[in-house]
Amino acid sequence: MNWSDDGIILGGRRFGEGGLILDVLTATRGRRSGLVYGGASRKRRAHYDSGNTVALSWSGRLDDQLGRFDMAEPRKERASRLLDDPAALAAVSAITAMLRASMNEGDAAGSNLYEATMVLLDELGNGDIWPALYVRWELGLLSALGFGLDLEECAISGANDGLTHVSPKTGRAVRGSEAEQYLDRLLALPDFLMRPAAAVKPGDIAAGLKLTGHFLENRLFAAVHRGVPPERERLVLRLLTKP
Repeated sequence: MNWSDDGIILGGRRFGEGGLILDVLTATRGRRSGLVYGGASRKRRAHYDSGNTVALSWSGRLDDQLGRFDMAEPRKERASRLLDDPAALAAVSAITAMLRASMNEGDAAGSNLYEATMVLLDELGNGDIWPALYVRWELGLLSALGFGLDLEECAISGANDGLTHVSPKTGRAVRGSEAEQYLDRLLALPDFLMRPAAAVKPGDIAAGLKLTGHFLENRLFAAVHRGVPPERERLVLRLLTKP
């Protein structure tokens, strides 16, 4: 059988003398892997850096077995244009590592993340925008994989405005004014995660990363018996120590 699709490269590993097994997030088939003959050669390897988008043509005997990418032509090479931006490169590593660690081969849920991941990767050259997009992307990752937070209304009053915090136990939003005695136990909910047009205030990125990080660790990755990828921790460190 065979199929064709576009895919975001999540990583690759050498196979034999010159082969490369590519791990990709496809537009319509989730996370998939395939062997590219000669893909590890010096001439071709840069085409298959993590974060690049390629056009793929897969063939194999069975859909659930490792097949071959007969064609893996680059559509967009991102890594090369970010070489002088360590924070953006750290983001590429974190994004691709998170997708690899959270999804199994053939996991179709990844297709729900494809467009959002493309948008985020394309904005990594814009340092004023992408940190907030990254936090939103992590929130979307949780949702797409079945661990989304309930941010529709206050868990205490049922009101759907003025939501400022999230319960670390239930993942439900609350109004700070409704839970003043519990504020030290709650996670801050930055306004930019509720309203896309809201300005990102000082401390919002740190608060957003703390919020998503809690649920990534205690829900998503706990469910698959893995720790949060170290690539994310390195990215968080870069963002929080950025002058």
